[in-house]
Amino acid sequence: MSPKTMTTTAGNPIPDNQNSVTAGARGPLLMQDYQLLEKLAHQNRERIPERVVHAKGSGAHGTFRLTHDLSQYTTASLFTTVGKETPVFQRFSTVAGERGAADAERDVRGFALKFYTEQGNFDLVGNNTPVFFVRDPLKFPDFIHTQKRHPKSNLRSNTAMWDFWSLSPESLHQVTILFSDRGLPQSFRHINGYGSHTYSLINGNGERFWVKFHFKTQQGIKCLTNKEAQAVVAKDRESNQRDLFEAIEAGDFPRWNVQVQIMPELEAEKYHIHPFDVTKVWPHKDYPVQDIGVLELNRNPDNYFAEVEQASFSPSNMVAGISWSPDKMLQARIFSYADAHRYRVGTHYEMLPINRPLTPVHTYHLDGSMRFDAPGGPDAYYEPNSFDGPVQDEAFREPPLKISGNGDRYDHRQGNDDYGQPGDLFRLMSDDQKNQLFNNLAEGMEGVPAEIVQRQLGHFHKADPAYAAGVAKALGVASQG
Repeated sequence: MSPKTMTTTAGNPIPDNQNSVTAGARGPLLMQDYQLLEKLAHQNRERIPERVVHAKGSGAHGTFRLTHDLSQYTTASLFTTVGKETPVFQRFSTVAGERGAADAERDVRGFALKFYTEQGNFDLVGNNTPVFFVRDPLKFPDFIHTQKRHPKSNLRSNTAMWDFWSLSPESLHQVTILFSDRGLPQSFRHINGYGSHTYSLINGNGERFWVKFHFKTQQGIKCLTNKEAQAVVAKDRESNQRDLFEAIEAGDFPRWNVQVQIMPELEAEKYHIHPFDVTKVWPHKDYPVQDIGVLELNRNPDNYFAEVEQASFSPSNMVAGISWSPDKMLQARIFSYADAHRYRVGTHYEMLPINRPLTPVHTYHLDGSMRFDAPGGPDAYYEPNSFDGPVQDEAFREPPLKISGNGDRYDHRQGNDDYGQPGDLFRLMSDDQKNQLFNNLAEGMEGVPAEIVQRQLGHFHKADPAYAAGVAKALGVASQG
């Protein structure tokens, strides 16, 4: 069998890919050596901007198999036929580090899923924690700045992190999880995943239900201590990437039990916990988790850049029967995620194979970078039109929200208890887990000014006096209280 002939990007055969064209054996290069210029130019453009957050990631293809019918809550096809399998692509990540950061670092892990349904793509962009550091998106850019490098030293700053956290008590729940044993997972296969935000399910009668998504690892939770992680990083900065890739290659497919918590729409107005506050969980005793299916990852990408680096997830990708909620962080992410992809990957990023839905796409978006088809036809390039262009379909209109609310700026701290749930979580921990938490926090606060440490100890004390006392002892400072 004859080998394929190498060509230029225009399809012209290349006679020599080993020697540049020169004016004589010792003469200068000639501009007519287009392939030389093309290779150098493409090399200069091989990288795209890394993600501002979640830059370091790993991904895999798989399936979601439904085991329990949810048609009483939703019309979404992936949730209404028991046994139905929906193709998915999943990306795991660390949040704060750059693309070259080590995998085994104490950090939140991203848990992003793209479901390729017959109704279009449904993206669920979550983490391995059920809560987040802030509840108002106005604070999000400032929070992320504290996780990045100091503009003068170009080093990560413990002072910036703890200054922000100690001035933002709503972060305490997430901070407690981050510095617990679960803040340093052994691998992506050994973490739970959460949609974190509150979403909607809408059934065939137009009834809305609020929903939380959970993904519980069948492999079991496995974590590292700080000392164990340091030993891993010294030998392998890609430990999580390697573990996931090699497990799937060996046929050891990781699986997660998919669960939901469901709340009737109007209960949101009277529930004692703000149901759309992403710094809070819904206690299982009030809203038990229900098994609905199994997520399995069973195929590695053929090309990391094409399928993982260019994979673009956004909460704006929603299908009929599922919708959003008044969660302020979720509402902001509907814009910011898609906009980040337009900047980072290109205007028409969703036309790439990894992002393109299985269903036909009919939009009126025009031109811009990466436009490689002819949308609509020669005349139907605006709407409304008389040339058989795509039109709206009232059948997919959502029912209006029944909960009340007016547009205004509401103080997110008013009426919120930022200490009860972190305290409950602390009291659930074993003595060993508590000691890990104390020591991890003490290491994480190394070099932080005393007044910031004392401010943060005050928050720990409000969650539980023993919490503050344990951290203070680990730090070797006077206890609050």
